[in-house]
Amino acid sequence: MLTEIKNTKVLKVHPADNVIVALTDLPAGTSVEYEGETYVLPETVPQKHKFATASLQPGDQVFMYGVLVGKASQPISKGGLVSTRNLKHAASDYFGKMKEYQWVAPDVSKWVNRTFMGFHRSDGQVGTANYWLFIPTVFCENRNLEFIKDALNKELGYGKTEKYKNYTRQLVEMFRNGTPPDAMLTTDLQLNEEHFNTNRLFPNIDGIKFLTHQGGCGGTRQDSAILSSLLTAYIDHPNVAGATVMSLGCQHLQLDDFQREIYKRNPKFNKPLLMFEQQKSQSEESLVTEAIKQTFVQLIEANKLVRQPAPISKLVLGVKCGGSDGFSGISANPAVGYAADLLVAVGGSVLLAEFPELCGVEQELADRCVNNEVADKFVRLMKSYAAQAESVGSGFDANPSPGNIRDGLITDAIKSAGAAKKGGTSPIVDVLDYTQPVNKPGLSLVCTPGNDVEATTGKAGSGATLILFTTGLGTPTGNPVCPVIKVSTNTTLARRMKDIIDIDTGDIITGEATIESKGEEILEYCIRAASGEVIPKSVQLGQDDFIPWKRGVSL
Repeated sequence: MLTEIKNTKVLKVHPADNVIVALTDLPAGTSVEYEGETYVLPETVPQKHKFATASLQPGDQVFMYGVLVGKASQPISKGGLVSTRNLKHAASDYFGKMKEYQWVAPDVSKWVNRTFMGFHRSDGQVGTANYWLFIPTVFCENRNLEFIKDALNKELGYGKTEKYKNYTRQLVEMFRNGTPPDAMLTTDLQLNEEHFNTNRLFPNIDGIKFLTHQGGCGGTRQDSAILSSLLTAYIDHPNVAGATVMSLGCQHLQLDDFQREIYKRNPKFNKPLLMFEQQKSQSEESLVTEAIKQTFVQLIEANKLVRQPAPISKLVLGVKCGGSDGFSGISANPAVGYAADLLVAVGGSVLLAEFPELCGVEQELADRCVNNEVADKFVRLMKSYAAQAESVGSGFDANPSPGNIRDGLITDAIKSAGAAKKGGTSPIVDVLDYTQPVNKPGLSLVCTPGNDVEATTGKAGSGATLILFTTGLGTPTGNPVCPVIKVSTNTTLARRMKDIIDIDTGDIITGEATIESKGEEILEYCIRAASGEVIPKSVQLGQDDFIPWKRGVSL
């Protein structure tokens, strides 16, 4: 693992690499001295992009992070910019576990006795928050949930800011007063804050969350079964106090099957669970009012639970990246990976997902698996996922977005090799299919898409109680039940989008911090967030993104 950047202009990440990363813009004609070699750049190499350490011919392999990330499609001169015009995605083949893996765990003497203030559940799980859920078994109930949401949130003190309503109100008043459109555009309107969550009626309930979705009927029975597994996983989540379930009655996802799914997942389940079926009610009004009344009574009981100390080994940390850039695999991801290693070393759990963004490092991950059974499951899921994508003409090589490419991630293998750094270096103890619960301490892989919201939705479904989300370009993604902590790869982003960024790792790029020091800072923040001492920006913004994966092709 790279621990320190000594040259603040360029960086060769791994000794086996034949590309060098520009840490700042390097104009054409720049002479770069690095590790005894001189490179004269024939063209500008933008910050976060790479140049070749030697002349390459079409078909020559390109390595970064020590793995194959592409093949030259055009001649590339020594010092030449590596881009989509001269490099195509390529990745090494992979098999099952090929060799034994020895892990040197970090020193965790300062962490072994650390605790956080969490919500203890009767089955032994410990939450970092305490939420009540409203869940529709079918999209037909989304409208009723909207009524209930509008009725409960503001009255109970969970309403978010109405600054945009106030802003719009000013425009309405200007229009009514005859203000011309041009004057509206040039008037400096006031963006007044008006919060409602400062005086919660139930101080030990962190929020009421509404998991509206578009499933439950009309699709395949497999879709409904997967949705059922996901929704029951959220009800069973350590951060959830109880749930109100709204059903129409005739949908694929029946209440009896849904309830059986909950107890199949957790035979010890004993949270309050309210279920309502509209086709058995007297009217929509009676359905909604009864759901509100019964939920209110249960909230009174759920509010009696208070935070108590728990060892940090009870934390389940999901790691995710989105809006990634050419610095992601150099600063934020390895720093998060070091925090993950620290947590694993004290007996905690870490979840690394996004299978399309593990392309090119599969063999490395298979070799880190604790046994052949775990490695074989990973290989089977990866190959099945890849084949499904290729069958519709969209392999993993199509994964990088225009924003990724513009900021230096020009092949999926480059993106993936950097993305995998979030998982640290510890052995892989388990591989979980979508919605399977984590039940072993250590690092587990979770099969999800790379799509930001689908991945965070799936990670929470497997039991993540906090998610560390790295970003180089900026993304507001959050989750209804699992606090999402945003970690920026560069200081420019952290300053520009300070309303969504919690932690800045840009000082690794400038050489002012190391991966280890930043990893410790990240874990310290996680402990404070898990205790309710700090509220991550995504939670403050009410970023409750929830998209179930139908197991179709999603990158």
